[in-house]
Amino acid sequence: MANFQVPTKDTVSENNQAIFANLEKGLGFVPNLYATFAHNETALGDYLTLQNRKSTLKGKEKEIVNLVVSEVNGCAYCKAAHTALGKMNGFTEDQILEIRSGEVSFNDKFDALAKFVKDTTINRGKPAPASTEALLAAGYDNANLIDIVVLIGDKIITNYLHGITQVAVDFPAAVELDAVPA
Repeated sequence: MANFQVPTKDTVSENNQAIFANLEKGLGFVPNLYATFAHNETALGDYLTLQNRKSTLKGKEKEIVNLVVSEVNGCAYCKAAHTALGKMNGFTEDQILEIRSGEVSFNDKFDALAKFVKDTTINRGKPAPASTEALLAAGYDNANLIDIVVLIGDKIITNYLHGITQVAVDFPAAVELDAVPA
């Protein structure tokens, strides 16, 4: 496998240096996966624009999508990052583990979302009609559906980037689901 070095602020373009400065100001550091986008002149800015776009989904709903897609794709980096973000959005560790499994017992609407996202991701954008019907019956509308699909695509981008580059995970590691006692 190719050796992907994580770019530093000193090694990226002036445009990416400005983005690094904003990330440092907002997050306290530049996550390695974000920094990896800076190997390209425009990819980091483009990705952040996509990630920060206005959405009909609330923070918890976004984290459900991020956690389920990252679990399905086996992305250690994104599972770790979104476990931390899930906690910041009010989920407990146990709830996060449940969400990652694609089933949510503590909220019916979140359950429909998690199941839809898992089905959509596993089946490459072709969920069973029952999954889509359950999502809509749970209270999501067509605008939400579009935002869910956009967010699935967003997370696939970072899952694949990490899968290819294997840059170091700079968030606390997420517990593996198979390590959780039943």
